[in-house]
Amino acid sequence: MIFGNIDWVALVVAFAAGYAFSAAYYIALARPWMAAIGKTEEEIRAGAGPVPYIVAIVGQFVIAYVMMNLMFALDMLSPGDGVTLAVTLWIGLVMTTMAINHRFQQASWSHTVIDGVHWLGVLVIQGIAIGFLMG
Repeated sequence: MIFGNIDWVALVVAFAAGYAFSAAYYIALARPWMAAIGKTEEEIRAGAGPVPYIVAIVGQFVIAYVMMNLMFALDMLSPGDGVTLAVTLWIGLVMTTMAINHRFQQASWSHTVIDGVHWLGVLVIQGIAIGFLMG
């Protein structure tokens, strides 16, 4: 796999689009998400700090980087290819891993669905952005 062919514009756009989607998604679903994890807004604010945001920024940048490299290595360079790869990764890696972890953590199914749909959205948006800009 070639890791040296980085389209920095596509990488930054894919990261920014995915991160913006995440912000909008969790703002829109704040109440159902808090109910799903069994916490109140006050509990969330009490534990607030910069660390989760730093981890989210670094994590989503890495996801965009890996998506770009996979798309390049697999010669999947169109927006449609980006969607195909995103859904495949989501089903094969993200959703399965999360479902397993959530069951052992005894998390609610609504938590799994809310977070799972979020990651599908991030991957699809990043795949489309990369495919559009690199294709």
